[in-house]
Amino acid sequence: MATRVPPPATVSPAPAEPIKPEKVDYMDLPCPIPYEEIHREAMMSLKPEHFEGMRVDFTKGLNQKFSLSHSIVMGPTEVPSQSAETIKIPTANYEFGANFIDPKLMLFGRILTDGRLSARVKCDLSENLTMKANAQLTNEPHMSHGMFNFDYKGSDYRTQLQLGNGGLIGASYIQSVTPHLSLGGEVFWAGQHRKSGIGYAARYSTDKMVASGQVASTGMVVLGYVQKVSDKVSLATDMMYNYMSRDVTASFGYDYILRQCRLRGKIDSNGCTSAFLEERLNMGLNFILSAEIDHRKKDYKFGFGLTVGE
Repeated sequence: MATRVPPPATVSPAPAEPIKPEKVDYMDLPCPIPYEEIHREAMMSLKPEHFEGMRVDFTKGLNQKFSLSHSIVMGPTEVPSQSAETIKIPTANYEFGANFIDPKLMLFGRILTDGRLSARVKCDLSENLTMKANAQLTNEPHMSHGMFNFDYKGSDYRTQLQLGNGGLIGASYIQSVTPHLSLGGEVFWAGQHRKSGIGYAARYSTDKMVASGQVASTGMVVLGYVQKVSDKVSLATDMMYNYMSRDVTASFGYDYILRQCRLRGKIDSNGCTSAFLEERLNMGLNFILSAEIDHRKKDYKFGFGLTVGE
């Protein structure tokens, strides 16, 4: 008579432990980006430096800190017109520049053949305090300007003070509220025009996305969103609304980074389509293509250029 083998005992799996939320140390929050750069990712993807005609930029380093630059730009320039059509006149300019780059001091100077002179300075006064200055001098009356910025970087906040010609005074502050969320505000006073304003901003960022919003008493509302699809592809969108003039513009674009090139493009609610290609041909040699089509205004822009030197 066969003996009956008892079935093996079933072992019930241990209950999974609940995932504990990550504890946030609010005394050790990251430092946010500057207030003026809260839309940085969206601006880089949607608003590259488009141009029309031909452009050649050449930079020659004399030593590790000092370099000279030469730029030639040939293409049409838009002139103001009361008609709906865009009027353009052919122009050509040569720009000479000198650059000094040091870990604590940066100096940039540019002079054009039409008489415009510009200069930029960035100086680290201390580990947390930075001074920035920029100025432009022109032959046209009331078009020259200058600006001083003092940026202070705290452990989890940033603040900035602006002083400019025409009685311009401005201040901004941005604070990290959580590891991903930062809130800020700004105030300004334009003494020459006797106008003042106040604004607020918010930014939420993770490894995969960045969302930002800004509203000001001048009537502007700006929203931006960038989604990182992969290490090479990002999608971006933004919206600008003026609640005083009731003008609104929305745009959608992409940013595709390959091993040898970077391609950016967008389309907006006004029917304007644009693309910008940067191709690295060799070490220190880049080829640039720029195209912008505005169907509503019947304005078509195309440009190509070369960038030589690092």
